[in-house]
Amino acid sequence: MGTMIELTSGDGTLVPAYEARPMGTPRGAVVVIQEIFGVNSHILAVADGYAAEGYLAVAPAAFHRVKPGVELGYTDADMGQGFGYKTAVEDLPAPGVMQDIQAAIDHAVQASGGKVGIVGYCWGGLLTWRAACTLSGLSAAAPYYGGGVTTEAEIARQPLVPVMAHFADEDKWIPLETVETFKKAHPSVQVFTYAAHHGFNCDQRASWHAPSAQLARERTLAFFKQHLG
Repeated sequence: MGTMIELTSGDGTLVPAYEARPMGTPRGAVVVIQEIFGVNSHILAVADGYAAEGYLAVAPAAFHRVKPGVELGYTDADMGQGFGYKTAVEDLPAPGVMQDIQAAIDHAVQASGGKVGIVGYCWGGLLTWRAACTLSGLSAAAPYYGGGVTTEAEIARQPLVPVMAHFADEDKWIPLETVETFKKAHPSVQVFTYAAHHGFNCDQRASWHAPSAQLARERTLAFFKQHLG
């Protein structure tokens, strides 16, 4: 359904991105932020899913500055590689990858002619939260089980747009008590928890939980319909 395009970041870097276009005029756009496994087949499927709902979807390659062309699977070895790439990106001088996400938002605004939301999973959930608090051109954000979102430094951020956050009750990476702390600090954020594990949205992972994934998707689509059209 989609094609690879190039985004021009703020410092002139060309960043690959997957773009999926809907049939007819887009109702808006959704920027899709990858897990630590790159813009792989799952992320392409997520983008295609939003395009099928009428949105122009753009998934920038968030690892491009440290390792181009990353498309990992979900083995332990893949996870180790992904953590390494994530650490390298997090260590980049500011604004680092955030300028690439801004480029994706800017492209989505221009290409769709409508409002733009952002959704991200795992590490992408953290980047989605940061985007909601620091970037321009967004109208809504939906981070899924963002590792690090519930740390003190991230809780201190303030979102500029409506946020719906999805967490998992049995997530060994994000303790439930820290989710409660995040929820209390941000009463305007819609926070949902699911009887599932980290990664429950991904049907390529052992932690996939179809009922939770479906419910979270329905909630996110309703949220985007409210704020994007």
